[in-house]
Amino acid sequence: MDDDEARTRLLDAAEALFYADGIQAVGMDRIRAESGVPLKRLYKVFPAKEALVAGYLERRDRRWMGSLRDAVAAAPDDPVGAVFDWLGAWFSEPGFRGCAFMNAYGEVGAAGPAGVLVAVRRHKAELRALLGEAAGPGREELADQLLILVEGATAVAALTPGPEPARTAGAAAAALTRAAGAAGTGA
Repeated sequence: MDDDEARTRLLDAAEALFYADGIQAVGMDRIRAESGVPLKRLYKVFPAKEALVAGYLERRDRRWMGSLRDAVAAAPDDPVGAVFDWLGAWFSEPGFRGCAFMNAYGEVGAAGPAGVLVAVRRHKAELRALLGEAAGPGREELADQLLILVEGATAVAALTPGPEPARTAGAAAAALTRAAGAAGTGA
C-alpha cells in the first residue's frame, strides 16, 4: 500500500466515522482499524489527528461545494431555487447529520486546532461566495440573508431530516429574491 492509497483509505474511514459519530468520539485506533492502514503508515500520512480532521474537511468541502455548484450552474433561470432544491435532496440522504463543518466547529470550538478552523472558515466563505453569485451582482445583503437561511435550514434538518426545512427556507429565499429584484428596479 502506497501513501496515496493509505491517504484515500484513511480519509474514507475518517469521513464515515467523524460524520456519523463525531470527531472527539473517534480515536486514531478506530480510524486505523476501519481503514486497514497500518499504524506506522497512518502517522506517516497524517502525523496528528488534527491533520486528519483538516484533510477530511478539505476533501468534503471540494465534493460538497462541487455538487452544489453543479446544481446552481444547471439552473441559470433560478440559481437561488436550485440551492434549496439541492439542500432538500441532501437533507433527505440516509445518515444525514447536519453540516460537517458546523459539527466540527461545535466540537473543537473557537480555540480549536488551526487547521480545522481554517477548513471550516474557508468552507463557509466559499458557500457565501456561491450564494453571492446566485443572488447576482450588487446583492450582498441578499447573499448574507441566503447564507443565514441555508445555515438555519441545515440546523433544523439535522434535528428533523427530510426536505421540509429546505422547502421552507427556499420559500423565504424566493420572497427575499423577489423583494431584492423589486428594490433593484426602483419599484
